[in-house]
Amino acid sequence: MKLSKQALIAAAVSAVCIVSPVVWGQTGKISDGVVKIGVMTDLSGTYSDLAGPGSVLAAKMAVEDFGGKVLGAPIEVVAGDNQNKPDISSTMARRWLDQEKVDVIADITGSAATLAAVKIAKEKNRIALVSSGATTRLTNEDCTDRTVHWTYDSYAMANGAARVLTEMGGDTWFFITMDYAAGHALEKDATDAIKAAGGKVLGAARHPFPGSDFSSYLLQAQASGAKVIGLANAGSDLATTIKQAAEFGISPKQRLAATIMMLTDIHSMGLKATQGMVFVDGFYWDLNDETRAWSKRFFERHKRMPTMIQAGMYSGVMHYLKAIKAAGTDEAGAVVTKMKATPVNDFFAKNGKIRQDGRMVHDMYLMQVKKPEESKQPWDYLKLLKVIPGEQAFLPLSKSLCPLLKKK
Repeated sequence: MKLSKQALIAAAVSAVCIVSPVVWGQTGKISDGVVKIGVMTDLSGTYSDLAGPGSVLAAKMAVEDFGGKVLGAPIEVVAGDNQNKPDISSTMARRWLDQEKVDVIADITGSAATLAAVKIAKEKNRIALVSSGATTRLTNEDCTDRTVHWTYDSYAMANGAARVLTEMGGDTWFFITMDYAAGHALEKDATDAIKAAGGKVLGAARHPFPGSDFSSYLLQAQASGAKVIGLANAGSDLATTIKQAAEFGISPKQRLAATIMMLTDIHSMGLKATQGMVFVDGFYWDLNDETRAWSKRFFERHKRMPTMIQAGMYSGVMHYLKAIKAAGTDEAGAVVTKMKATPVNDFFAKNGKIRQDGRMVHDMYLMQVKKPEESKQPWDYLKLLKVIPGEQAFLPLSKSLCPLLKKK
């Protein structure tokens, strides 16, 4: 019997519909047949040591350790230099999500740049997995149901160190603050902790980001007579401020307190310049056998020990990939739901959990920089003073301004 042209077309369409699930197999659950991770970071500037190429490597190591595929689909890592600028981050995010089919934007250096990128990720129904950006706005007024803030934030870093130093007698402070979102947040969170502990903030000076000459700000701090000069900056800005304070004879007469300090900062400045400084960290390579094992693998390829941001990148990417596998899809909503439902237990965090506001809660560590004579091997820079339980380290949900927490 002869079939009409229309009947043949209908039969063909029917056949495709019937066999298509078999043809697609597992990779049909993955959009575009590939899971693409975009590491948006500072590849050559202020934050390149603490994140940068090391963050890209950490993401690649996670992909390799996962097996290179998820649900039968290959996993790719792409990297871009956002120069810590919001306009560049926005442009890059749109290009990645619209044209290059990136599924998750990870790391994201510079808090203002981070806020710009997560806004677009939400708009495009993609995930932002933040390891570098510090501002608590990410889990407060600017929270989204597609953002996961993994490694640390300004509250956890500034609150712990400021409270302890104030209780130790450093009850008057002056801040030197980078003039953008993260700096403002660090100063505010530290100020709240200082006042709660009975201390006073005598003043603050804000510098452009990035900066190079901090002499005028240091002289203002010196003139204030404050016992502690709080440094609400990071990366090369922090290193330059500390070096110039020593040159002017400001330290050790007035104590310097870093609200954000990384292992790489200590490495670049040396123990002589940084000895005795107290700060909060989210990871240290020499904490235990697990941290040492992973860090030594990282060192073999990067020739530097990892910062908490780089270790957090590995942890966050691995958790993301496990969530895709468990959810059976890379659709952003399903993956975030699975990420929040699954505890984090790895070398970076034990019994970690992602709250409704997107904050990954885990223990933080109050650390002190060793004296030169206390260091027994390369990168042996820190000693643990106190473990700060996650529920104490991060801003409690009861104080959160995140719209996701509002009762319906």
